[in-house]
Amino acid sequence: MAGSLEARVDVARVDRARVDLACVGDGMIDVSVESPVLARGGDVHGHVFVHPGGSAANAAVWAAHEGFSSRTCGRVGNDLGGRLLTEALRERGVDPVLAMDPAAATGAMLVVHEAGERSMVADRGANANITPADLPEPIAAGAVLVSGYLLLHESSHEAALAAIEHADAPHVAVDAASWPLIEAFGATRFLHAATAANVVLANEREAAALTGAQAEGALAALTDHFEVVGLKLGPRGAILAIDGRTYEGAAPEVEPVDPTGAGDAFDGVLLGALVRGDPPEEALAAACRAGALVAASPEPWPQS
Repeated sequence: MAGSLEARVDVARVDRARVDLACVGDGMIDVSVESPVLARGGDVHGHVFVHPGGSAANAAVWAAHEGFSSRTCGRVGNDLGGRLLTEALRERGVDPVLAMDPAAATGAMLVVHEAGERSMVADRGANANITPADLPEPIAAGAVLVSGYLLLHESSHEAALAAIEHADAPHVAVDAASWPLIEAFGATRFLHAATAANVVLANEREAAALTGAQAEGALAALTDHFEVVGLKLGPRGAILAIDGRTYEGAAPEVEPVDPTGAGDAFDGVLLGALVRGDPPEEALAAACRAGALVAASPEPWPQS
């Protein structure tokens, strides 16, 4: 259709240089609301934060913040949100390769904090319509990170497969993204779809959903499928399995504010550091620091 043809021509006519990290996945506008008690049918005062986000955008921005060249590949709407996200990525030193959807709005995420609880509502918008034609071919980078959200949703599944297949990179990574989506999609199907990837990044619940095992058992099971496994443990840090060795990284102690995007920051910094050739323990420590900084902030992007 017109939108797909427009995206195909735009991507094809640009010869894009190899970068350290190319992130393929969702770009979103995040709206975060904080209030002691939300009124039912009335008005209350609170704090409202609006900022660009999305799994691929977050990872690419954090990689750029750490000095790595990065690119985001995805799809946005022809609207204020799409323009805001595109310009914000450029301002942070990220190359945005974002196809424009002529009908769907840019994806949005609402995060509501009330009485110590966090609720999230996601509208994938244009992200749900991404196709292989929206992506560069090949995707040339030191590492290519494919968001599991693309892989786990039927409407964007083919684009995720194309991203993995067309990755021209020593490190081809998939983030597991969501344990409920993995359970609905099927762990065996996920692992089969990610066969051509050699890196998987997952938190504990995602790893359990993929393997049926816990902690070290899940890590060991995932190493049967991937050369590199990053197991994210939240405030307890992370474990990295690579080249037959296991490394443990501690997370700095912080006052938690909002963990949204912490795993994305971890992914972007870890992959950038591995591409640069940093020792695994140093790459893991840097990734844990980035994740902790996000968890201690109301925003998913670096503050400086």
